[in-house]
Amino acid sequence: MLTINRLSHSDALILIDGAREKSREIGIPMCISIVDESGNLVAFERMDGGKITSITISQDKAFTAAAAKKATHEYNAANVPGNLVFGIHTEVGGRLSSVGGGLPVLVAGEVVGGIGLSSGSPAQDMECAEAGLQKFYKTIE
Repeated sequence: MLTINRLSHSDALILIDGAREKSREIGIPMCISIVDESGNLVAFERMDGGKITSITISQDKAFTAAAAKKATHEYNAANVPGNLVFGIHTEVGGRLSSVGGGLPVLVAGEVVGGIGLSSGSPAQDMECAEAGLQKFYKTIE
């Protein structure tokens, strides 16, 4: 038997709230996805004005961060021609994202979920995802 730690729906809403606050601050309406440790969707919000294409992109970023236990921008740095990992974005049915904006949610060193944002630039998506994490971490300290 395994005991698995994962985000609750209320945890996911805290992550969304923190990301939404930063999104409003920078003036970019986002799509915000929160997944459990297996990459399955727990909660989602498309802010008014969030791009339609960003619905799927944000979910894929969150999936990648949780299931692969790695930030999407880390894949971006490695996913270049000549590197052995080049083409990783085509794996898992094309769901692995190498675009910045997906971060794993870690509690006590264990990945319990992921957050993915899309609609801004990768740097803006990353900034808002980090804001979601920081708001969540303040609630569990």
